[in-house]
Amino acid sequence: MEPSPKDGESAAAAEPGRGGTAPSSGVVVQVREKKGPLRAAIPYMPFPVAVICLFLNTFVPGLGTFVSAFTVLCGARTDLPDRHRCCVFWLNIAAALIQILTAIVMVGWIMSIFWGMDMVILASYKEQGIPQQL
Repeated sequence: MEPSPKDGESAAAAEPGRGGTAPSSGVVVQVREKKGPLRAAIPYMPFPVAVICLFLNTFVPGLGTFVSAFTVLCGARTDLPDRHRCCVFWLNIAAALIQILTAIVMVGWIMSIFWGMDMVILASYKEQGIPQQL
C-alpha cells in the first residue's frame, strides 16, 4: 500500500516547519542579555577609537582594553551609570590585566579579541544612534 499524495500533503501542512502555515499567535518575545560588571564597563567610544582598540587587542592582548579604560576618564559612557568613573576605570584595568595574565594559555588572547569586537559593536550602536538595551 502506497500512501496517496494527499496524505503527504496533509502531513506537511500539519507541521509548521515543513512548508505548512502555522496560525500566528501575535506574541512578541524580547530577550535581554544580563551583563556582568566587567562586560558592562566597556565604554561607548567613537568608532575609530574602538577599531584601534580592537587592532591593539588582536596583536597585544589587553593593550586595547587598557587604552579604553582611559576613555572612561575622558567621559565615555558605559552601562554602569550608578558607579563612579574611577570605579569603572579600575574595572577596565582589571579586565586588561586578566587578558594580559591569561594570554599565556591563549584564553586571554581570545578574550581580548572578543573584548575588542564588543567595543566596535558598541561604537557602531553609538554611531547609528541606536539605544543599546542588551
